Amino acid sequence: MPLRLAVREIALFERPLVFARAFRFGAVTITAASQAFVRVEIELEGRGRAVGASAEMLAPKWFDKRPHLTPDDTIGDLRRSLMIAREVYLADRGFDSAFGLHARCIATQVTACAKEDIPPLAATLGPAEIDKAILDALLRAARVDVFEGMAANIAGIDARLTPDLEDAAIARFLASRRRLNRVAIRHTVGMDDRIEGEDGVADPRANCGARYFKLKLNGDPAHDAARLARTGKELATLPYPFKVTLDANEQYADLVALNALIDRLEHDAMLAPVAANLLYIEQPMPRDVTRASPLGRLAAGNFIIDEADDSYDAFPAARALGYRGISSKSCKGLYKSIINATRAEAWSAEGGRTFVSGEDLTCQAGLAVQQDLALGALIGISHAERNGHHYVDGFAETPAPEAEAFLAAHPDLYIRDGGKIRLAIHDGDLSTGSLAVPGFASAVHPDWSTMQPLQRPRQRVSREQAP
Repeated sequence: MPLRLAVREIALFERPLVFARAFRFGAVTITAASQAFVRVEIELEGRGRAVGASAEMLAPKWFDKRPHLTPDDTIGDLRRSLMIAREVYLADRGFDSAFGLHARCIATQVTACAKEDIPPLAATLGPAEIDKAILDALLRAARVDVFEGMAANIAGIDARLTPDLEDAAIARFLASRRRLNRVAIRHTVGMDDRIEGEDGVADPRANCGARYFKLKLNGDPAHDAARLARTGKELATLPYPFKVTLDANEQYADLVALNALIDRLEHDAMLAPVAANLLYIEQPMPRDVTRASPLGRLAAGNFIIDEADDSYDAFPAARALGYRGISSKSCKGLYKSIINATRAEAWSAEGGRTFVSGEDLTCQAGLAVQQDLALGALIGISHAERNGHHYVDGFAETPAPEAEAFLAAHPDLYIRDGGKIRLAIHDGDLSTGSLAVPGFASAVHPDWSTMQPLQRPRQRVSREQAP
C-alpha cells in the first residue's frame, strides 16, 4: 500500500549558470542560463514531516520554440509554470499517494498555464520538478532508496491517466526493476562544436571516452549531410566501436525534407560511418507537423519523439504514426517516463521493437544529474545524453562547500580535477552505486541559503484571450 501524503510547503529558488562554451541547437545558442531548485515539505499520514528537493536548468527556446517569443520570454514562462504548479499543489490539501496527487493536479496545471499562453510541454515542467521533490521527501521519510522504493511502487503509480494500460502491468514493470550499475554517457555534438582536431569529437579529453554520440542537425539536408560526413570520418578513427543518434530539435520542416536526409544516409558512401552505426533519429519535425504526418516508408527506421511528448497520450499517438520510441527526461515528468517504459516493454513483447531513450543535456552536477541518472537506471536506459558537464564546467559557480558535500557523499560520481569538482566518467560510463541512498538519488541537499528566490516574471495571456 503506497504511503499517503499531503504537501505543506513549497519553496522555489534559482541560481545563475554560466556556460564554459556556447551550445547551439536548432535556432538558439545558449551561453548562460538559470538553474531552478524546488524545496518541498510533506506531511505523511500518521508519520510526521519530511523535506525533499529537486533541480533543473531552465532551457530557453526548447519547451516552446514559437518564433515570436524571445529566449527570455520562454524562460519567464518556465518560471510561471513552476509558480502556477506551486499554487495548484498547495491548494490540494488532502492526503493521497504521490502519484495520486500528481494525477489530481496535472490537468488543472495545463489548463491554468494555457490561460497564460504557456503550451503543455512547458506547463508540465512545474509538476515535474515538484513531483521529484515530493518523491525525494517520501523516500527519505520511508528510509529507502529510489530503486527499492519504486520497485515496491511507493508512489502508488496506477493507470488512471493511461487507459491503454492496466494497473497490474505498471505494478509488474516496477517490481521487475533492478538498478543498472553503470550508464554510458552519450556525448552531444552541438552545431557550433568542433569536429576535427583538438577538442573535436574524437579527442578523448573532450569526449571522456564516450562510445555513444549524439549529433545535432539543423534541418538542411545538404548542410547536415556534409557535417555528418566530416563527423563520421573522425569517429571512424576511434580505437573502439561507437554508436550515434541524430537530433534535429524540430528543424526539418516536413516529410519531404526528412526524406531527403534519409536518402542521403542510405546512398551516400561518405555517410557510411554514421549510417552503419545509427541507433535512431530524434524529433526531426516540428511537434505540430509530427502529429499530422504519418512516417510512411520511414517507419521502417528508428524515429523517436521528444518535444512532441507533452502528454500521457503522446507515445501511443506517435506509435500509430510510425515512431518507435520516446525520450525520458525528468523535466517532462518522472511518472510519464515510467509509464512510457511500461508501454515500451509491453509493446515490444507483442512484436516490433519500441523503446525509451535517455535525452537531457540540461541536467547539471548535483541534484539534477543524479535524479535523472537514477530515473534512467531504474527503467533500464543503458546510455543517455549526459554531457551538461561539457558545456558547464563541473559544479560551475556552485558554492565550494556545497560542491564538496556532493563529492563526499557521492565519490563514485564526482572527481576533483583542475580545481573543479566534475562528473567522474569511467571508460565512458557513470556509476550509479552511490545513488542508492535514502531519498531520490542524493544523500545531500543544496545550500538553500546561497540561492535567490525564483524570479517573478510578468504574466501573459493567450492570444485567443487577448483583446
